Amino acid sequence: MEITIRLWEKMSNFAYVKNFADIIKPVTLSIILLMTLGNVCLAQQRAPENDSIEVGLLTCQSGQKVYSLYGHTAIRYHDLRTGEDWAFNYGVFNTRKPYFILRFLFGLTDYELGVLPMDVFQQEYTREAREVTEQVLNLTTEEKLKLKEALAENYEPQNRIYRYNYFYDNCTTRARDMIEACLEGKLQYAYPADAPEEGASYRTLIHQHAAHHEWAAFGNDLCLGCKADRPTSWRERQFLPADLEGDFAKARIVDGGKSYPAVLKTRCVVDGGIQVEADEFPLSPRGCALVLLGITVLICLAEWKTGRWFRVYDVLILLAQGLAGIIIVALFFSEHPTTSTNLQVLLLNPLPLFFLYSVLRGRKTRWWKISAVLSVLFLIGLVVQDYAEGMCIVALSLLLRSLYNELRQRKLVARMANK
Repeated sequence: MEITIRLWEKMSNFAYVKNFADIIKPVTLSIILLMTLGNVCLAQQRAPENDSIEVGLLTCQSGQKVYSLYGHTAIRYHDLRTGEDWAFNYGVFNTRKPYFILRFLFGLTDYELGVLPMDVFQQEYTREAREVTEQVLNLTTEEKLKLKEALAENYEPQNRIYRYNYFYDNCTTRARDMIEACLEGKLQYAYPADAPEEGASYRTLIHQHAAHHEWAAFGNDLCLGCKADRPTSWRERQFLPADLEGDFAKARIVDGGKSYPAVLKTRCVVDGGIQVEADEFPLSPRGCALVLLGITVLICLAEWKTGRWFRVYDVLILLAQGLAGIIIVALFFSEHPTTSTNLQVLLLNPLPLFFLYSVLRGRKTRWWKISAVLSVLFLIGLVVQDYAEGMCIVALSLLLRSLYNELRQRKLVARMANK
């Protein structure tokens, strides 16, 4: 066998063939590999190559205004052949509508779908120095046209307005639901296998986006009740634009037994810039609460030494409690589901207003006993609900003041009895 091989190797024709085979072999393998990779890439693209339409999920960076702290989401429809390029935005609202603040308080806020040319949309976010990222979705031609028709129908005057809810039905969840509804297959999110089904609460999630805006976070926490502290599911967390963007990046579309990535490519359509932060109140909510506690201690000491009653201080506290309490109680009747069962109503409620006149006139009142009991119950409620920053310190201030005034009243009654 070896002799035969040697003889054949000496033949020039065979040597030429052998050398040619040595050259062509790696080239052939490279071609086959490239063709295989090409087929894989084509398999990931669900629409035909001549499809000129792109549909993208737009995720906008947070801004400095209160309503923009948590970012924003929109849908882009772009026809590369005709130049048609639109941004569909479910976050349009009109603050000039009658009783806007009151309606917002009771959860009766109406948002609507707005449509802007993409270049105008980009200019708006460029002015605000807010980065906008686009995830080009891996949709079929039929799905893109179906989504366009659904958005056009949704933009009809009788359809474009919807009842906004920050956690459950907002600009982000609306965009997600519209995209999911137009898929022929099913959008499957790649949640970590070892991750718990329930995670951070709504309150914790919004704190992550309001870390540098303490007073905005304080206002939110003051209005939110126990329901905002329950754990959320993965899907519930998609009310935040950044969370939905992250989930779409890993999601896949399952269609006819095949699985495709939901996002073809990601690109930045508006470069972020330096945002000018507005000056907030110099003291944090906790700092203000500590100041209140310090003033309360000093006034109690001054009254103890002088024997006087600085009831103007108590009148101001009762007035502030009562006015803030009106808002908290009103939220119990709001359509916002997370504002009911708010235990902060134990501290902030309209009840002090009914005792305001007695305190102003310097008369004996039962309010101090009631206030002390409510303050203790409020502190016990920490087991059930997370309160706004500094509110526990406020509760201690009110408890101290109530106990001191009750003691002062008893001493006064005893003194008058001895006379």
